[in-house]
Formats: sequence, structure tokens, C-alpha cells
Amino acid sequence: MLQHWITDRPASRREWLFHSGIGFGGLALAALLKQQDLRAEPSPGTAARRRTPHFTPRAKRVIFLFMHGGPSQVDTFDYKPELQRRHGQPYTYARPRIVSAKTGNLMASPFRFHRCGESGIPVSEIFPETGKCIDDICLINSMWGSNSRHGSALLELHTGSDTFIRPSMGSWITYGLGTENEDLPGFITICPTLGHGGANAWSSAFLPARYTGTPIGYSSVKAEEARIGSIQPRLSLPQQRRELDLLREINMMHLNQRGPDDRLESRIEAFELAFRMQSIAPEVQDYTRETAAVHRLYGIDQEPTRNFGIQCLMARRFAEAGVRFVQVTHSYKWDAHGELEKNHRQNALEVDRPIAGLIKDLKQRGMLDDTLVLWGGEFGRTPTTQGDDGRDHNNVGYTMFLAGGGVRGGLRYGATDEFGYFAVEDKVHLHDLHATMLYLLGLDHERLTYRHAGRDFRLTDVKGRVVHGVVA
Repeated sequence: MLQHWITDRPASRREWLFHSGIGFGGLALAALLKQQDLRAEPSPGTAARRRTPHFTPRAKRVIFLFMHGGPSQVDTFDYKPELQRRHGQPYTYARPRIVSAKTGNLMASPFRFHRCGESGIPVSEIFPETGKCIDDICLINSMWGSNSRHGSALLELHTGSDTFIRPSMGSWITYGLGTENEDLPGFITICPTLGHGGANAWSSAFLPARYTGTPIGYSSVKAEEARIGSIQPRLSLPQQRRELDLLREINMMHLNQRGPDDRLESRIEAFELAFRMQSIAPEVQDYTRETAAVHRLYGIDQEPTRNFGIQCLMARRFAEAGVRFVQVTHSYKWDAHGELEKNHRQNALEVDRPIAGLIKDLKQRGMLDDTLVLWGGEFGRTPTTQGDDGRDHNNVGYTMFLAGGGVRGGLRYGATDEFGYFAVEDKVHLHDLHATMLYLLGLDHERLTYRHAGRDFRLTDVKGRVVHGVVA
């Protein structure tokens, strides 16, 4: 029998439980920490290292092709014969609760659609090269989001929230998986937009700052002139190394005195990463090292595909070098409130060949199987007119597509109504898209959490379901 901790008399059951209770608490805490290992932050200098996913992943990395402004689904990848037949007739059915302005009658697409690939999926004539890749593409024709304003919808697509500042999906992914190359950031955004949320679209928000996206240029800078800031050497590498060693020693002394400090730890790591990036990042970014044939594949050899082609080729090079999440942006051109035919024909001309070139290049290099390509805008557009020849914002039914990374190619998933207005079949909310993307990367969206302000946060907030119907 257990002896009393002060006297020699046997301890009662009540006393034994009282004095050993702290031990039970320790056991419970250890079990919780084991279950929630993704919440534990590594020590300074180790945060970028690869982490173990929750289960076997189908994809290792993501390339996000963002079409800022909102492409029209009924003019690109969601063919609607009934809309063509009823051109000019009044739209007498339900409308979204919030619209930008008064819209007019039904407007047929000015573009012809052609059945492409073995799957025979209809694709607009303005995407002929992408149409040739349709058997590797999974169209989600039933997307919907919570907001029809550019700024809020853009943030919802990128962060899962249309209201609050939250970590971006690239930040969540690098937080969950780390990077495959410690000499490069885990998250890069090429020529990002500065409008409609700006840096919040690639921010880590309350996640540690080390998971923030690294911008290469901005939307107003030509891709061939875009650079990563502040990594150009001004001193020799040995001189820099001595400076950094001294700075790190001072910062570590400060850190030991004040205890855990995310901002200081992230700053220490940022200095070290910038030092390492000097020798590798410019080389990876240098698309001119590629052959003339590759340049032609991406459309870099001619206008108007040169700028977006450079972005897509750089994305492939960074993904190949181990960057976990790469975003490229076609900014801000798709907002066709008027002259839709002219707008979409020109925009598609700029991106069609580069998109197809990226998919083909990844495939021939054996990278498409484990690289998830995501294409789309912050919302779609209405099947009714705005003005004489434009379309309004539409967040209740639109199209995005996935390619590679464990998804089923040659598939149309979900559907909008007969006019292409509302998602009506197998609806996919942005939370569902995020949950599915994480699933393909081997992450459970309900377990990938971070405690902040007294509660656990996640990319999908309190919603989201994995869309298993798109998974191969």
C-alpha cells in the first residue's frame, strides 16, 4: 500500500489521487501534444524543413494560375445551349441577393464551343491550346462563394474568409508541409496584384511570419523585369557571413532573455534564408536558361503571350526546385462589365498558350502527377447583360479547373442551371475546394489548425468537405 508522503501511515485513496493528480495532467498533456504535433513550432532556423503529412499525399506542390477580375464561365468552359437559344429574352427567374447593378436580358456567348479530347468536353474557341489538354483537366462547373465584391471574393478565394484577415492558402500549406528546399521560400507569388486586398492575399496573418509568401515583382512590373527584393549582394559572401553570424548571436541573446518571440525568430530565419537565396534564387528564376523549344511552348517567343508565359515558366522552375506553393497572376483584366467579346478574346489570347505549355511541360517532365495546377478567378459572370455587351459579377455559379496532382482528368464535375447562373448540381464552395486541395497534399483540413486568440483556426474555418468525386 502507498505510504503517506510525510508520515509513515498508509495514504488514503483520496490523498493518493490528490497528490498524483499532476501526473495525470502531464500524461494528458503529452497525449494532446502528440495528437496536435502540427501546432508545435520548430526552433529558429528549422521551420522551413519538410514535415510529415497526415496521410499519403497525391500531390507535393501547387501552382495556382489566378485570373484576376473574374472570367465568364459561360464563355470559357461551361457551354449552355439554352442560353444560346434564348439570347435577348428576359431573365425571369431568381437572382442573387446582391448584384452590382441592374442587368438586362439573357446574352448568348459570342464564342463557338468545340468538343475537345477523348472526353469530348466543350471548350470555347478562345482556349484552343488549353482545349488540347482537356483530358488532363478536371473542370469544376459548380463553384460558388459567399461574396460578389472583388476585394472580399479575392480574399475568400485566397484565405477562406471574405471578412477578416486570415492566413493565405499558400501559408497554410507551407505551415503544414514545410518546403522541399531550405534555400528557397516555401511560398512564392509571381507578379501579384496590389489591389483588392493586396498583400493580404499572400500574407501569413497570425501564422508565424516565416510562412508569408515571397513576392517576385508586382502586377505593374513586366515578368522579365520582376525580381525578389533585398537579396542582391552588396558585400562578398564571407563578409556577409561574418555580419550575419554576429547579428544572429546578438538576436539569440535577446531571444533567450525575452523568451519565445515569433517576430524575432522569423526575422532571424529571414536573414539566413535571404543569404542562402542569393546563390540559388536568381539561377532558378532565370528562364533564359531554357531552350528555344521550351520558350515556344510557353509562348515566350512572341506577343501577347510573352509576359504570362514567362510567369508560367518561372513557376515550373520554382516548383521543380522544391517550392511548395507558387502563384502566378493575370492581373486585373477579366472584369468585363462591357465589351466582353473583345475583353475575353484578348485575355484568353494572352494566357491560353502559356497555360497549355505549363501542363504539357509538367507532364513530359513527369511532374504533373504530383503537381496540382489550379486555375480560376475570384468569381464568374452573369449570363445576363450589363450595359450593351458586358456581364456582371457572379459568385453563385462559376468554373475553376484542376489538373494533375491526383485529380481525374477529362471530367466535368457539378453543373450550373440551364443558363449558367446558379450552381445546382454537386455544388462546390470555396471551403470545399480548399479542403480538397489540402487532401490531395496529404493534409486533413480539420486537423491542420493553429491556435490564436483563444481558439483553433483553420483554412476552411468551421466548414468544408473533401470533394472525392474529383479525386482519381
